[in-house]
Amino acid sequence: MARMPSAERRRQLTEAAIRAMARDGVAKTTTRSIAAEAGVSLSVFHYCFDSKQALVEAVITTLTDHSVTVVQEALRPRATLEETVAAGFRAYWDHVRANPDAHMLTYELTQYALREPGFEHLARRQYELYGEAYAELIEQLRKDRDLRLAVPVPVLARYLAAMTDGLTLNYLVLGDATAWTDILDTVTGHIAGLVREV
Repeated sequence: MARMPSAERRRQLTEAAIRAMARDGVAKTTTRSIAAEAGVSLSVFHYCFDSKQALVEAVITTLTDHSVTVVQEALRPRATLEETVAAGFRAYWDHVRANPDAHMLTYELTQYALREPGFEHLARRQYELYGEAYAELIEQLRKDRDLRLAVPVPVLARYLAAMTDGLTLNYLVLGDATAWTDILDTVTGHIAGLVREV
């Protein structure tokens, strides 16, 4: 087995854990199955992660990063603020539709962390990460455009996190991707009303 920097090996194991958990569920995924998914020995896994908590936190962070990255790339300035906001929502929504199992995994991780003694802080951290990610996206928009917000950044960030969380769960339960176009247009218009160019 080729030697790999530990940060790269952790990334490889985290992505393997995401695949295994999305396929088999969090409770049924073992360190042995993750090591097998990554094609490494169990000792390599234990060298990279000293606890299941560390692994779950890495999975949560990585899943959040996946979603945030596609939105960041889509938020390049458009002709209007509303078009820019719509592009960000569309990118997120395309990611949800293309990766429903990964998004379903985020909810399973939340429930797992809330129910597993000693893991509760990971559920809190997961939702803090969502708020932080939206705050960064809002700040990115503020840098690209001269914006005035109707509400403070932390409030808008938590609102966006709660709104997309609810929309995502509704889609995963109800399906029917075509029905969400009008809902996304409504949300986009509402957000654009809270974020105005000076």
